Amino acid sequence: MEKSEHKPARQKQDTPGALANFPYDRMTVERFRAAFPRARWSDERRSWFVPGKTAARRVDRWLAREAELLAIHGDSKGRDAYSFDPISSPYLEVAEDLRIRTPYSKTILRELHEIPWASWDDELRAWRVPFRSYEELRRRWPTIEEAAKCSEPEERKRRREAEKDSEAQRATRLRYAERRRQRYPLSAEDLPPMGRPVATEQYGGVVFTDVSGEVAEPPVMAAFYPHATRTDIDYVWGTWCSATLTELIRTWPARREAGEMEHSRGWWRPTLGELRIARRNARVIERRRRNRRLSPMS
Repeated sequence: MEKSEHKPARQKQDTPGALANFPYDRMTVERFRAAFPRARWSDERRSWFVPGKTAARRVDRWLAREAELLAIHGDSKGRDAYSFDPISSPYLEVAEDLRIRTPYSKTILRELHEIPWASWDDELRAWRVPFRSYEELRRRWPTIEEAAKCSEPEERKRRREAEKDSEAQRATRLRYAERRRQRYPLSAEDLPPMGRPVATEQYGGVVFTDVSGEVAEPPVMAAFYPHATRTDIDYVWGTWCSATLTELIRTWPARREAGEMEHSRGWWRPTLGELRIARRNARVIERRRRNRRLSPMS
């Protein structure tokens, strides 16, 4: 928040009160000052200080009302934008919000996760996007719709028939077969920590459970593991499994992104951004497994 024109507050250590922090906006500041005339700006804390024993409760109520007002205003603007430039698509339904139903696609999930306030509704089996996020949805819609069309069962079947017995399909089958082995070439001189999630080039967030000591074959590494190219070190097979959501939540993120050395060895400590993606994917996988367990037997 930008510095106010008022003099910085100097509160005593034992002065009861609460801090209020929100994005700077002139009208918002005016409403805040009207609601809390005794509030003072603190340069040291970069926040407003509201004195009083009940200040925390009063500030929380005010912030909740402001958030509600902003949401209502944003939804109103979004409805106007939709009326002016609507999205016409069989994948989009308009109700009190925008509801999206498409075939499963990683591309669609990635796009929807980037839209503010978008959420999955298990009961409706649809993604719900409030009108205040319409502009962002409109910007991403061409990618979403194209991915949805490519993910239709008929289109998937047509592509499978076209690719049947092709070189690309044979290569894909070999990659899947290699993944099912759950092995990974590791430098014998720089092994990852066992039992703790790390990020990898090929398989994302994994946990290494064992190192067999068996030397990895150069032809296999050349075909599936482009990081394992050094000829001056020995690579051995490590056994891995996908990191669980609990393991990922307990993992402390790295402070910096992996460098060339970490990428060349094939594993590194994940950053907060990488952990967020891995946790989100793990949450989706666990939800699917739970739904399959709860679904009635046919």
